Amino acid sequence: MKAVEYRLPKEFDKSFIVFTERGTYFPCPWHYHPEYEFVLVNKSTGRRMVGDHIGHFNEGDLVFMGPSLPHVWVNDAAYLQGKAQQDADAVVVHFVEDFLGENFLSLPELEPLKKILDLSRRGLAINGKTKTEINRRMNGMIGESGLSRLSSLFAMFDILAHSTEYEPLASPTYMQHTQGYYSDRYSKITDYILRNYHREITLNEVASEASMAITTFCNFFKEHYRMTFVEYLNTIRIGHVCKLLADSDDNVVTIAYECGFNNLANFNRQFKRLKGMSPSEYRKMLVLESA
Repeated sequence: MKAVEYRLPKEFDKSFIVFTERGTYFPCPWHYHPEYEFVLVNKSTGRRMVGDHIGHFNEGDLVFMGPSLPHVWVNDAAYLQGKAQQDADAVVVHFVEDFLGENFLSLPELEPLKKILDLSRRGLAINGKTKTEINRRMNGMIGESGLSRLSSLFAMFDILAHSTEYEPLASPTYMQHTQGYYSDRYSKITDYILRNYHREITLNEVASEASMAITTFCNFFKEHYRMTFVEYLNTIRIGHVCKLLADSDDNVVTIAYECGFNNLANFNRQFKRLKGMSPSEYRKMLVLESA
């Protein structure tokens, strides 16, 4: 079974990713990514595969995984067939090793955490009081922002770094065999989007950049990025719009055009879809928070 690489866009004003996965069942296939990941299952049951480990998960299950470790959560049949009495529900946290700077892990205070990060490359099932406390912190993160959100992550680091209530999942042999197998096949596409998001990018040109036919590229992109190319492009553009709304006094229309939106109605629709408010409301919120 070949693992699929996933990439999730990070918002410009956040140093790491927190999101909820809700639905009839968990849709992710066997996959991996360059981030460290906490996965907390609030509702549903099933099997989880982490590297060469196969186990069962129930409500409250918590796993911490290192970069490039293939994994998948497969719900029980009742969820897959839409017959469960409740939806599947999970909270996920993603962060990269240098999310606070390339010298972040060189800080002496983080020495105990480095051991856990190293062990997490096999995947760690978290148990006991450690699991209870980290689960509480993760669920609280959903409604947090700014320093509160970052503080919760550091609290999770501290709890885990001083705990022995965890169990490695994938075998050391598995990790030795897979080390170096994964590479960043998608940086060319991502770099092209980041260099050209401010202008119109056609599917034809970005597919050509990836040396793919348009249909192949669209299928590839949806599989690996969990969204369409247009949705991803809009996410990148809105992220830069937010940065300019915070950093400049330019009016909203000027910023929209500068970030590649040629249709203001579409711009406002996309902004509200992603941010839950209008660009003007977002700017007012920034002013209030800085007051």
